[in-house]
Amino acid sequence: MSSQILEPTPELSRKLHEKVVDSQAASSLVNRLASKNKDLQTQSVSTYQQFWKDSENNNEQSRTTMYKTLTNTYYNLATDFYEYGWGESFHFARKSISESLRESIKRHEHLLFDRARIQPNMKVLDVGCGVGGPARECVRYTGAHVTGLNNNDYQIERATMYAHKHQQTEHSQFVKGDFMHMPFDEAQFDAVYAIEATCHAPVLQGVYEQMYRVLKPGGYFAIYEWCLTDKYDDANPEHRRLALAIEHGDGIAKLFSTRVALQAAKDAGFEIEQAIDLAHETQVGNEIPWYKDLDVGLVNFNGLQGFARSQVGRIFTTNAVKLLEKVGIAPKGTVQVQEVLSTAADGLVDGAKMEIFTPMYLIVGRKPLN
Repeated sequence: MSSQILEPTPELSRKLHEKVVDSQAASSLVNRLASKNKDLQTQSVSTYQQFWKDSENNNEQSRTTMYKTLTNTYYNLATDFYEYGWGESFHFARKSISESLRESIKRHEHLLFDRARIQPNMKVLDVGCGVGGPARECVRYTGAHVTGLNNNDYQIERATMYAHKHQQTEHSQFVKGDFMHMPFDEAQFDAVYAIEATCHAPVLQGVYEQMYRVLKPGGYFAIYEWCLTDKYDDANPEHRRLALAIEHGDGIAKLFSTRVALQAAKDAGFEIEQAIDLAHETQVGNEIPWYKDLDVGLVNFNGLQGFARSQVGRIFTTNAVKLLEKVGIAPKGTVQVQEVLSTAADGLVDGAKMEIFTPMYLIVGRKPLN
């Protein structure tokens, strides 16, 4: 019999993360894990794993129907590890030779902001904003006002904290809401973008229609979408295994193909100006594949985050988490979270090398004037 599903309500988030948010812990993974409400953390791990293990909810229909529970629970568990291993912008980017991960991420963001035609003083919507890293960069790079939409209370708290830290409170705001039912008026924004976030939607056309609704006529929509490529073969067991590993490791109900994503944007009403998979666009300035920072080899001494992503770093982190859990500092189930994230990393790298997956299918569209 399945354990009870623990819904990730705002009240649960406050109890789960209260000490972390209050202390504004921004750098220490150990302090954050130690500050969690241990019982709620353990129950949240159990809830998440029910969608993937022996349970009546281990099926695509349950994951799709309960996408909010699935994704919210995932980010309640994974956000601290994301910031520890990746920083404040939770997405990938191709790199040029000698370019740092952070530099490549900023350049990747700038490309999207340019495609969305974002200008100073525009009202811009970031759909699925995470802890606000891209939104803060958009403010710095374009001079626009950015509203970040996110359905995870913990990430909203952290995004708001970072906005204060970077003195951007007058130029940004972060709003709790489901991107399938956005809490905004029609034609409220001059531009909308999403970076590796709308893959959590149960139906892509639904979230794209919401982006279309809140966008002003003549405004631009630009996204980086996680997709399966045309090389993906659902009849191939290894392809299916890797797709499921990515879904499980990243809190995704169902991955869609690039063709489905493009058609969804068209059916939502956008006039498509560009659709291209940037993952395989090797050229000057983009020589290094996007997954290289997940596949850095045995050891990497390029900073704490670089070390954390290496094979030795992952083993070190896993063993450290096991020790913290054993002595009662980290909640029970934390090791499972680390293992889920390792599953994600392996699935992403293998899927990328087989060219059956992309995290950067770029779609740029415009809402017609009439």
